[in-house]
Amino acid sequence: MTRFLSGVISILLLASACAAAPRGSMAEVRVAFDRTGIRGATASGHADLATGRLITADDPARVASISKLVVAIGVMRLVEQGLLSLDEDVSARLGWTLHHPAFPDRPITLRLLLSHRTGLTDNVSYVLPLDASLQTVLADPAAWDPAHGPGDRFAYVNFNFPIVASVMEKATEERFDMLMRRLVLAPLGLDACFNWDACSDAAVARGVVLYRDGEPVRDDNRGARPECSVTPAADGSCDLATWRAGANGATFSPQGGLRISANGLAVIGRLLLGRGEVDGVSLLSPASVDLLLTPLWTFDGGNGQTFEADAADATSGGVICSYGLATQTLATSVAGCRDDPFGDGVRRVGHAGDAYGLKSGLWIDVAAGTGVAYFVTDASPDPGRRSAFTASEESLAAGK
Repeated sequence: MTRFLSGVISILLLASACAAAPRGSMAEVRVAFDRTGIRGATASGHADLATGRLITADDPARVASISKLVVAIGVMRLVEQGLLSLDEDVSARLGWTLHHPAFPDRPITLRLLLSHRTGLTDNVSYVLPLDASLQTVLADPAAWDPAHGPGDRFAYVNFNFPIVASVMEKATEERFDMLMRRLVLAPLGLDACFNWDACSDAAVARGVVLYRDGEPVRDDNRGARPECSVTPAADGSCDLATWRAGANGATFSPQGGLRISANGLAVIGRLLLGRGEVDGVSLLSPASVDLLLTPLWTFDGGNGQTFEADAADATSGGVICSYGLATQTLATSVAGCRDDPFGDGVRRVGHAGDAYGLKSGLWIDVAAGTGVAYFVTDASPDPGRRSAFTASEESLAAGK
């Protein structure tokens, strides 16, 4: 009888998930905000289908490349403190020479790394084991575009951000995830983290499972802290005590490993709307925020690619057409650009995310003082009607 009831309950949970989550997704969350606070929030579907736990706007998910924007906020805090410079050769910080093998005389700087203009590629994996050496991996010529050097063109390459994390670690001698907690997350009162170790048990228990085609592909932890939150060492071990500052900035996934709720993303958006201040907390100067939000590259038809470098194909071309220090600017009026999921032509700034079946976005309208944060798990690949974003992203962006 017990087994029978358990089976019935499982069937009911599955049926409930299908009813609660919009077609083509496992869960959706959307939070609208302005400078003063949350204006509205919606959540539907399951954070964890196996346990039947419903999603809420307070549940932390791996929000993919929105992580880059949050890392850039941490970098600007170190710049304001005089510990880093956007324009110095990062080799001086790393303790080894980082250069493009075909253009060895051009320095690689944080400004170039944050804006994806280094000449790097994602032809070598940026998901590295705990004991990997960034220096060794980047010595492989395959890591570099032989035809384009630092500053030549834009190519959205995830590998830029493990280098950024290594530079941050070397400047502070702090582990990247703990450093980001100290610089950004804790001052803003956010129970968020890069790769779970720096999150509270309560946040871990609310973690969102990521699904693709109905199957869990990431963070299927059943509410418990994972035994190893990073990619294990080559021998399978996972001893974080072996960490060495700057040796492997990929360890805590700075390119996409931030676990944060939609409500938490709204705080980040409100910080930017407040030009560095939110809820009485002053984190950055207005000048630093202005610098973050200012495009450094805009597509002109031939000065870069408008899709992510490690995308399976270029069918999403036109989705990235204007980029700054880890910020995208939407609604670019250039031929070949289809980067307006809102469909209203308004210039918005923020970042999108796409990984492990999740699609996410954090966008602010500076002029109107408003913004939106959202994510969807097991996102449908159906294309959007008005942009290079998917239909799910267009729906969540516009709130329709």
